[in-house]
Amino acid sequence: MKIALIQSNLIWESPKDNRTNFEAKINEIKALVDLIVLPEMFSTGFSMNASKMAETMQGETVLWMQDLAKSNNCAIAGSLIISEEDKCYNRLLFVFPTGEIHYYDKRHLFTLAGEDKIYTAGTKKQIVEYKDWKICLQVCYDLRFPVFIRNVENYDLLLYVANWPKVRINAWDILLRARAVENLSYVIGVNRIGEDANNFEHNGHSQVVDFLGNYILQPQENEGVFLVELDKNIMLETREKVNFLNDKDGFEIKI
Repeated sequence: MKIALIQSNLIWESPKDNRTNFEAKINEIKALVDLIVLPEMFSTGFSMNASKMAETMQGETVLWMQDLAKSNNCAIAGSLIISEEDKCYNRLLFVFPTGEIHYYDKRHLFTLAGEDKIYTAGTKKQIVEYKDWKICLQVCYDLRFPVFIRNVENYDLLLYVANWPKVRINAWDILLRARAVENLSYVIGVNRIGEDANNFEHNGHSQVVDFLGNYILQPQENEGVFLVELDKNIMLETREKVNFLNDKDGFEIKI
């Protein structure tokens, strides 16, 4: 599967400007790709101003994602602020080339920033099946909590989108590789760069890690579009040889 990771600065609470920025970058992708991945809250930055910035599932940004997915004949993933039944969610959308949408609501809300006071936590793990790949959707702070995403479904790819600050970027790098190794899964992490309205600096480190913890794409600090191609068969061959997932513990998560 061919995947494009788009790492960019985000214009604070300006969905129109951010859509314009990302659309220009998507239009620069000359090679055909199967999936384009945008950061967490790509249309606003990591805003706690949900009452003002929230959109619906029929809003401009969602329609924009659907139009781009159809016109480029690829899937597009990224999170944004969604309002639904008087609640707000940090929702990671996975938009298929047909315009069909699957989504994951961020389970672990970032209490240090008060995200848990503004947003409603998701309760369901989401595995998307796309082009014969099983993709587990996750958002930023979820990275610190491995039990919820333990690979009991034999998924092939863990996908994280984030607004992870530079001050804690060492943890981002360590944990992405740990999640890959413990789940024998490819892992993609897409982060933003630049300074937000709260004066937090972000230095990206978007990256791709294979199922043994080796870098396919080293952590990147510059703005840009980064292309990778993943081979599912190599991963499956490795799983068959080492069988680590067969020895995993059984457990039940109580929500």
